[in-house]
Amino acid sequence: METKLPIPPFTLDAAKKKVRAAENAWNTCDPEKVSLAYTPDSVWHNRSDFFAGREAIVRFLTQKWERERGYRLIKELWAYGERRIAVRFQYECQDASGQWFRSYGNEQWEFDDNGLMRRREASINDVPIKDGDRRFLWPQGPRPGGHPGLTDLGL
Repeated sequence: METKLPIPPFTLDAAKKKVRAAENAWNTCDPEKVSLAYTPDSVWHNRSDFFAGREAIVRFLTQKWERERGYRLIKELWAYGERRIAVRFQYECQDASGQWFRSYGNEQWEFDDNGLMRRREASINDVPIKDGDRRFLWPQGPRPGGHPGLTDLGL
């Protein structure tokens, strides 16, 4: 059995660690790596896309990061329960024409006993921004440990 620590039931500290681990993985823009945090039959609702399974997750994320260039993400714990976590997030990316966007959203996660996510639901809104309005300026990859989160940035 695969295990992805921390596992349920979640404490506040464990939920925060789970959120940061997810953020760090997504900031690698590596679909295979990200998919390993999900059950083999994980169910996703992302915007208007509905699909299930790791293969579908890899396909989805591959296409996502082909169009969303310079992707940088911050996730923040919103609420948690025994085996569920809710997060709010923002990310910045650039499309093929060079237009920057800031995307705002919320996710609801449900985990199995081994700490793998078996359900992910995301609602996301995109706003075009100017290059000078960007706030996520660290080098591509995981956000540095000392970089402020959403609340600290006033977002």
